Amino acid sequence: MLRTKALPLLQTHIAGYPLVARRAHQLASIKHVCVFPERRRQALLYPFNSLEEHLSSQVCFMGRSNVGKSSLIRALFSLAPEVEVRVSKTPGHTKKLNFFTVGKAFTLVDMPGYGHNAPRDFVEMVEPYLLDRQNLVRTFLLVDGGAGLQKADLVAVEMCEEFNLPYVLVVTKIDRTRRGALLALALQLRDFIKNQTSTCFPQPFLVSSVQFSGIYLLRCFIAHVTGNLQLDAKQS
Repeated sequence: MLRTKALPLLQTHIAGYPLVARRAHQLASIKHVCVFPERRRQALLYPFNSLEEHLSSQVCFMGRSNVGKSSLIRALFSLAPEVEVRVSKTPGHTKKLNFFTVGKAFTLVDMPGYGHNAPRDFVEMVEPYLLDRQNLVRTFLLVDGGAGLQKADLVAVEMCEEFNLPYVLVVTKIDRTRRGALLALALQLRDFIKNQTSTCFPQPFLVSSVQFSGIYLLRCFIAHVTGNLQLDAKQS
């Protein structure tokens, strides 16, 4: 009944469709676009091309809730005042993708933690970003030094592998882990990366956000993969 009453009104609007709008609608036709000058044609067909030079490289950090992600990001970028990461005592307080611009160098993406305290729409948020973001140069997957690789971590690894993403394993909280257990985990991760991954960086990073162990090395690596630190390839 509603459709029957609305139809005459809709037809009236179509009949009175402005001439300018009808002409603009012709731009949807490839036939009309092809006769335009090259510059205008490219702008119509590829409207985002002109923005590519302004899209900085991105790195993202992901891991289980309570893996120490916020603490690590705050330690890594303690000299970048624009990166203000709040560290909560309650695991899983990050519920959305947080973007931080690190000067003009690159953009840092803080992802919500997965696992027990993950937000319900975690997959809907994270998968499209990882799959479609062309300027994502590296994903940093955090692993708790005391717990080692968990089932949720293996799911994250599988996702990175499936999407063919370059990623890095980062072992956190090494100040809380016994040396023997840490050595065993490092050897386990070395074999895991070698035998069960294809896009993972061969060397895991071991860090402590409390003692700053490994922080400076990881900083240099991030600067390198984002194009802000050129390494000398010459062999001494």
